[in-house]
Amino acid sequence: MNKISKTTLVALAVIAVLMPVLVLAASLPTPMPPTTGQAITLNEIEGLVKRIAQFLIIISVILAVIFIIWGGVMYMAARGNEEQATKAKTTIFNGIIGAAVVLGVGVILQTLAGLITRSFFA
Repeated sequence: MNKISKTTLVALAVIAVLMPVLVLAASLPTPMPPTTGQAITLNEIEGLVKRIAQFLIIISVILAVIFIIWGGVMYMAARGNEEQATKAKTTIFNGIIGAAVVLGVGVILQTLAGLITRSFFA
């Protein structure tokens, strides 16, 4: 064995022998104090999910409207250029499809929330 291999082997052996000593010298973690808060209820979870979903739906609808407006501006700026007019029509169409998908997701979420909390048929 060459000198580097012997040195590496000795160093690894020393580390292996001393490692349990270092672990035993560590202090124990302090236990967590008991919680004093109240448990979360299903209604609070429902309210949180509804607020998050409504926020995301509003942001998505705003983005869809921006896409539709941007497509209209692109269409007006096309000035007879068929390639740019086609891009503008595609942007408008994609904005409309995006808005429809987002509103459909909103309807599905409201229906599922009503079914889960059993307030749908009440």
